[in-house]
Amino acid sequence: MTQPTAGYLSPETAPLFTDLYELRMMQAYYNQEHNPRATFSLFFRELPTKRGYMLTAGLEQAVHAIEQLSFGPRAIDYLSELGFGERFLEHLSDLEFTGDVWALPEGTPVFGNEPMLEVTAPILQGQLLETIVINQLGYQTLVATKAGRMRDVIDRQGDGQSLVDFGSRRSHGTDAGIKAARAAYVGGFDGTSNVAAGELFDVPVFGTMAHSWVQSFATERAAFETYLAEHGEETILLIDTYDTVAGAELAADVADEMGLEIRGVRLDSGDLPALSKAVDEVCELDQYISSGIDEYAIRDFFDRDGVATGFGPGTALVTSTDAPKVEGVYKLVAVERDGEMHPTMKLSTGKVTYPHAKRVHRIEENGQYVGDVIGLRVESLPGENLLEPVIEDGERVADLPSLETSRDRANERRSNLPAPHRRIDDPEPYAVEISDGLERATEELRRDLEAKA
Repeated sequence: MTQPTAGYLSPETAPLFTDLYELRMMQAYYNQEHNPRATFSLFFRELPTKRGYMLTAGLEQAVHAIEQLSFGPRAIDYLSELGFGERFLEHLSDLEFTGDVWALPEGTPVFGNEPMLEVTAPILQGQLLETIVINQLGYQTLVATKAGRMRDVIDRQGDGQSLVDFGSRRSHGTDAGIKAARAAYVGGFDGTSNVAAGELFDVPVFGTMAHSWVQSFATERAAFETYLAEHGEETILLIDTYDTVAGAELAADVADEMGLEIRGVRLDSGDLPALSKAVDEVCELDQYISSGIDEYAIRDFFDRDGVATGFGPGTALVTSTDAPKVEGVYKLVAVERDGEMHPTMKLSTGKVTYPHAKRVHRIEENGQYVGDVIGLRVESLPGENLLEPVIEDGERVADLPSLETSRDRANERRSNLPAPHRRIDDPEPYAVEISDGLERATEELRRDLEAKA
């Protein structure tokens, strides 16, 4: 029996991050010698509540998982214990991805039914990828969108305030915490408090101090003096352990007595807009606001003339509290028969899919997006093609951009989306059309399938 670990995947067990039924289908494909090339499409049927767009993120991790696809001895041993056959396990021991991947670049606004990623490969390989690509793209896109909404409120109402991810301790696991920090940076945040995310992704890291530091000293003054002696002018003092306004006055006095120009103070509780104004009246220090921060709290803060240099969203960011899930699906849209690719689709009520490998084109006028067209991969469509080849025949054909490039793209393309579609309440639906060719192909296939049924 394999021994349990502390709960972390290793490279040789990473392919086990899949659902059991995927492996059961894969074994049946192998045993029945049914392994045609197939195209799978990953998309959202509809957007979460109050979302006029989603901001794609997570492609780098999805591509890494595909490129590193390899069943090590530990994974093979475990699957043997589950009862999988020896011949199939020998096949898995030599498995590597040999197909194609097309994808939207990270930081691209995406809408319902638009493919974020399409995989064309032998169906045994394509089937295996379903769980991991939905996981990596779905969660990071959810968080990047939440981050983009906060950045958008600041861009429209604020004065360039910073945004730093404070959410690691409330994330749903360690992997979620570091991926949320990365996705938030794509979406427009300036950094994270999570040191692991800083090391892994080169995201800037920031930190202040906790109430426990202040409480551990006999007086608040002693706590401030000692911390300033240790960290100097880079210090941001937490001032709401006892009395926020008095804490602000004390922070200013201690810094002045020690001859230091500290970075600022942090407010973490109470009526934050009102307290920020009161603090601004007694000291001239920059203020950083945390506790219960999301796009709605930031909007309310500005509406009430709050004073801030930056915000530290946490729980609402990493859990996307107001819309905590996005229904990513990975559906078979074409399969090879007699040497040719044939379209396929679902007809289930409420879950109809569009067949064929696709392309997504975005139409822009005067620097603003006015609509998208989803069409067949072989069609010529107006506007800019968004789906790009990333892997061909198992080999990378495009360099993945740096995180900074993805962040810049997200900021630019979010700004190119007209404001009514970016509203945080009741956003106006964005126009997404189905091309004539895809519409015809869908209706022809529908009629054929209904006749067979």
